[in-house]
Amino acid sequence: MADKPRDLQERTAQFALRVRALVRSLPRTIANIEDAKQLVRSSGSVAANCIEANEALGDKDCLMRFRICRKEAKESHLWLRLIDVGAVALLAEEKTALSQEAQELKLILTAIIKKLE
Repeated sequence: MADKPRDLQERTAQFALRVRALVRSLPRTIANIEDAKQLVRSSGSVAANCIEANEALGDKDCLMRFRICRKEAKESHLWLRLIDVGAVALLAEEKTALSQEAQELKLILTAIIKKLE
């Protein structure tokens, strides 16, 4: 995705949407079904907690929400690593791009957390 949104809420929402699109195309194996469920949850949690952080009740709440975002981005990265896309090149490319996005989100969130601490 060459033109990434500058707004973090939008970027995390786009990440969750792209994960869902990938999951719909995965081969239906027992491992993929279970790993995909976790991936959908963690990617959605990144976006949801980003919204929560921006609507935080105070500084401590904001910091905690961003920490949860980072944790869920790390988790998403793991689930992306575990899913099997089979021999489909387009799915492999999207999996790689989403793994990179999860890593970038983790780095952005780490910078935000350090600034808030």
